[in-house]
Amino acid sequence: MKRIAIWLTAAMLASSAVAQTVQESKPSDNIYLGINGGMAVKTTGVRWMHNLNPNIGVRIGRWFTPVFGLAVDGSAYFSNKPFVSTGTLVRATNVSLLGTVNFTNLFGGYPGEPRFFEVAGFYGVGWGHLFRADHQMYEPTNKMTSKAGIDFNFNFGSDLEWQFFIEPSFTWALLGSNTQPALQPAHKLSFSDQGPRYNVNNSAFQIIVGLAYKFANSNGSHNFRLAGASDDRELKRLNGIINDLRAQLAQQPREVVREVPGQVVRAENLVLVTFAQGKSLLTQDAMDALNVVRPGAHVQIIGTASPEGGADLNLRLSQARADAVAAYLRDRGVIVDEAIGHGVQGNTSNRLAIVYVK
Repeated sequence: MKRIAIWLTAAMLASSAVAQTVQESKPSDNIYLGINGGMAVKTTGVRWMHNLNPNIGVRIGRWFTPVFGLAVDGSAYFSNKPFVSTGTLVRATNVSLLGTVNFTNLFGGYPGEPRFFEVAGFYGVGWGHLFRADHQMYEPTNKMTSKAGIDFNFNFGSDLEWQFFIEPSFTWALLGSNTQPALQPAHKLSFSDQGPRYNVNNSAFQIIVGLAYKFANSNGSHNFRLAGASDDRELKRLNGIINDLRAQLAQQPREVVREVPGQVVRAENLVLVTFAQGKSLLTQDAMDALNVVRPGAHVQIIGTASPEGGADLNLRLSQARADAVAAYLRDRGVIVDEAIGHGVQGNTSNRLAIVYVK
């Protein structure tokens, strides 16, 4: 019996777009939370890598693109070295608003998921606070600060949702009020009040290690996903191609498309539905295509996904697409015998649900 793989041709045409940009994200997407700890030391005036100040911190941020983002960073410092004691457990705190840049993606492009190793940088301004001493020899110190550094990131996890990082940085004390402790020999090591300037004598070096978790996005991934340069226009174009194919197939009702055990599927019994990348929501064009299936008909549905992303994610996505089509058809009185997600089919984009009408 003659086999004509028209449905495969339609699927390939529907998946011909090559993704070059990332999908538009919601405000709640691409958010991460990290904790860290390490050591800080005043850059000058002390013996290098002595009188270390242990610290812990937390950071919450959002990437607006695979290259640029913002983060809020907070740190608490515990040691008084090399200064005189403030008499408090936490000697000082610093909170900064940081602009972040992923240099790896900036210069190497974003491949569709994070690389195992990436280099990022950050710069921003903040506010530092030195706590009052119990013996009143210190007045509280509040200063505008500036922070800059580099992150060496290692991504891991089944969906690359975790990130381990090593971070060297410098923090400068800029504007603010400061009262030096009277008659203390350590006063020469304090930060000065000579205006907003990046002076090595007004800085501290810090190195930390940390762990960050990237929360799940609306697309089901924990990272950016690639999308076509114009998803909406591309979907309309692909749906137009499929509609033209469907019209041509309707003129050949006798031609066999594919043999399925126990039945013969013909061209006129095939409905193809396209989806946006990473999505399982039906578009209006998709619903219009499904409306041709008459109530009471029996159908078999196969969902597919494109190669981007992990295998588990694509399998879930293909099943979600099959389920979305099945739910819509059931609401119209169509009998769904089977709705299965087959994951990735082929090496190119294949964001489809294929409906066989028996």
